[in-house]
Amino acid sequence: MENRENIAVGLDIGTTKIVAMIGKKNEYGKLEILGIGKAKSLGVARGVVNNITQTIQSIQQAVMEAEENSGYKINDVVVGIAGQHIRSIQHTDYISRSNPEEVISGKDIQLLIDQVNKLAMLPGEEIIHVLPQEFKIDGQSEIKEPIGMYGGRLEASFHVVVGQASSIRNVGRCIQSSGIELSGLTLEPLASADAVLSQEEKEAGVALIDIGGGTTDLAIFKDGIIRHTAVVPFGGNVITEDIKEGCSIIEKQAELLKVKFGSAWPGENKDNEIVSIPGLRGREPKEISLKNLSKIIHARVVEIIEQVFAEIKAYGHEDPRKKLIAGIVLTGGGAQLQHIKQLVEYITGMDTRIGYPNEHLAGNSSEDISSPLFATAVGLVMNSIANNTQSAYKLEVTQAVPQPRQIVRPVVEEPLAPPVQEVVEPKVENKVEREIETTENKIRRSFFDKYVDKIKDFLDNAE
Repeated sequence: MENRENIAVGLDIGTTKIVAMIGKKNEYGKLEILGIGKAKSLGVARGVVNNITQTIQSIQQAVMEAEENSGYKINDVVVGIAGQHIRSIQHTDYISRSNPEEVISGKDIQLLIDQVNKLAMLPGEEIIHVLPQEFKIDGQSEIKEPIGMYGGRLEASFHVVVGQASSIRNVGRCIQSSGIELSGLTLEPLASADAVLSQEEKEAGVALIDIGGGTTDLAIFKDGIIRHTAVVPFGGNVITEDIKEGCSIIEKQAELLKVKFGSAWPGENKDNEIVSIPGLRGREPKEISLKNLSKIIHARVVEIIEQVFAEIKAYGHEDPRKKLIAGIVLTGGGAQLQHIKQLVEYITGMDTRIGYPNEHLAGNSSEDISSPLFATAVGLVMNSIANNTQSAYKLEVTQAVPQPRQIVRPVVEEPLAPPVQEVVEPKVENKVEREIETTENKIRRSFFDKYVDKIKDFLDNAE
């Protein structure tokens, strides 16, 4: 491979949609999106996989679409993890250095992180991220960057994100069965934050609320450091469900009503604004007042925002030292609801803006990609770039004819004679490539790579 591009792939497995996004850094250091594939997500509820076969099919569909769009072949992805099983804890740990006369290096910090990774969790839980916050050296506190300093005792406070092991393994299983590898796991609110927030906002203090289909994710930053993360198990889908029940219409119509005419602020609609919805199978059309529609939406959105606001209060936002000066940033599909910004400002009393993931995107990106819908996917691609992975390679014109991934393999393998052969062949060549790549990137390996390897081992043994 004469020109080794750092091509990165993110896979956002959401409750409503699965997005595969291929990107690379352009010469200005911005993110250029090469291809995007989107599939309806079946088999995921509230951010957690509940039907493996359907999820595999959706992943394959999104991946194939991204490959066709871009002319690249995907071999591994960074995946976002969410769901109500996610919780975060604050933890402080320290190491005593054998030689205080030597300066502190990245090795010492890695030692400390490894030590935190060994923390005993509740049964069935696993650590997803260990994020150092501030360091203390020999009692001197509030050190942001300890590398290069002298000291005997290195102490740090950590933000530890914990999730259910089985849920994480199920995600790994879906990806492996789709014929691609898992190169990393990232908490979805952290990915969205990377894509949407500016460094100034993270310094000043900001709460990012990502309103998805099944979950609403929260990430709080202050002084440039992640301070709190939480996942609320409600999102846009419960709003659609309420409209469906309240107006006695089918889900498809409820979703369309919400997107086209919905508003989170009932006062905006006049009493005489009415939408007529075709009846089912020869029945009379239904007339629905937009005021009632907004009332239904308003009630649900208020509930979601209040739960998130409770988490912001739990972080301690009322303490002057923890004040979030930059207020709230809303992103995700739910942020496109009309007047939601005003409602959030009204409930929380905090400045609010809608977050578009164009902070790091190249200037010529299409408008679709810079929609709040794709914030998580953009963040995952950025995460993959930071890992310096070679996640996809360009297809030669001759290669571009049939794609081996077109076989949808069921979870229970059936004796498919010729196609199995087809799937196995390209794998070997990838392996050689990946071996070269890992030797180059050993230095850059991030701490959750070991974690991903653990999942891979588990999956290999399970089969």
